[in-house]
Amino acid sequence: MRARPAATEAEEALLEDLRLPKQLQNEPVAANLVRELEARARPLRADGELRAAQVEISPALEAALHAAFSAGRIVRGFEGAERVLAGEEKGLKNVDRTSGVARGRRVSRLLVLADDGSERFYREVEFLLRRHAPRVLALRLSLDERGLGQLIFGPDHVARLLLVEHKDAVSAVLLALAFDWSEEQDAPS
Repeated sequence: MRARPAATEAEEALLEDLRLPKQLQNEPVAANLVRELEARARPLRADGELRAAQVEISPALEAALHAAFSAGRIVRGFEGAERVLAGEEKGLKNVDRTSGVARGRRVSRLLVLADDGSERFYREVEFLLRRHAPRVLALRLSLDERGLGQLIFGPDHVARLLLVEHKDAVSAVLLALAFDWSEEQDAPS
């Protein structure tokens, strides 16, 4: 088995500086969430520097994603996500400049990825993650684009990338993961 190479500075910065949304600060089940995200992180692509947590779909995670979709908090596709994130970035820079106060550096958006993208696709995802770090975190579901599309949009739909775009929806998805992972740890072996 090939050993994982030492993390690069960019990768270390994304993992070390990971701060969850404020809504999760006082949730006991979320205490180990960052550690679990890091433990489950896998390279996005063969020669890639950045990693994303590999996540199994569960009823809790599915429900959180459906709730985000129902609330209009899901953007479908790379181009849509890129457009939304760029617009938010512009607005945040204006607020920072106007207020003179630097905002917190917390995760507030999630990229939910299918597990069957091309090398080029994951390279583009890495670009988005670098550009919008630390507010964007990626999760790679153990589903292909058909499975992800069907999960959220129904039969005969595909989706390679979803952007969960509101801190409340992001918190709900991360909390679902935290509950799933705490139940895994509590289950008898």
